[in-house]
Amino acid sequence: MLVGKAVRDQKWVFFCAFEPFDDQVREPMGVGMTVSTPKPPNPSFWRPPILLATWFGAGVLPVMPGTWGSLAALPFAWVLHMKFGANGLAIATTIVLAIGVWAADVYAKEIDDDDPGAVVIDEVAGQWLTLALAAPLDPLFYAAGFLLFRVFDILKPWPVNWADDQLKGGLGIMADDIIAAGYAAIVLVSLGYLMGAF
Repeated sequence: MLVGKAVRDQKWVFFCAFEPFDDQVREPMGVGMTVSTPKPPNPSFWRPPILLATWFGAGVLPVMPGTWGSLAALPFAWVLHMKFGANGLAIATTIVLAIGVWAADVYAKEIDDDDPGAVVIDEVAGQWLTLALAAPLDPLFYAAGFLLFRVFDILKPWPVNWADDQLKGGLGIMADDIIAAGYAAIVLVSLGYLMGAF
C-alpha cells in the first residue's frame, strides 16, 4: 500500500509503505525506508526430528529439561531391559544415539542455537547407556543410575566439558552425555560390587 501527498508543484510524494510479501516482518525506519527482521523460529512440534529431539515433549516441560528427559527415558529403558536384556538396551541406545545426532542437528539449526535446552534425546541416550552398562533390572539401581547420570551430566568433568565446548552440531549435543554416562556407569558398577549385587 502506498500513501501519497500532493505538494505545491502538484507532484506526489510517496511515504512508506509496503505490505510484507514474504515471511519477514517489515519495520519502518523513516520515510521510504524499511528494515527486515526475521520472525522468531517456531519449529513444528509434530515433525519427526522435533518430536524425537524433545523426546515426545519432555524437553519443553518447565524448568530442568534435562532432568525431565532423563526421567522420561526410564520407563522405555525398563521395558527394553525387561524384554531384551541389557544387550537389547545397549543396541537400542546405539540406535537412539544415531537418530539423536540427526534430530538434534535439525532442531539446533532451525532455531539457530548450538545446544537447545529443549533437545533431550541426548539425555535419553546417556541415561540408557548408563543403565545398559551397569544396572541390573532393579528399581534401586535404576534410581541410582538416574541420579548418577544427572550428577555427571550437570557437573561435566573432563572430558565431558571438552565435548560440550568443542564439538558442534548434533554430534556435539549427543557426545557429552555419552561420556557422562561412562562416568555414571563406572560409579554404579563400583557401588554394585560393594553391595554384592554383581
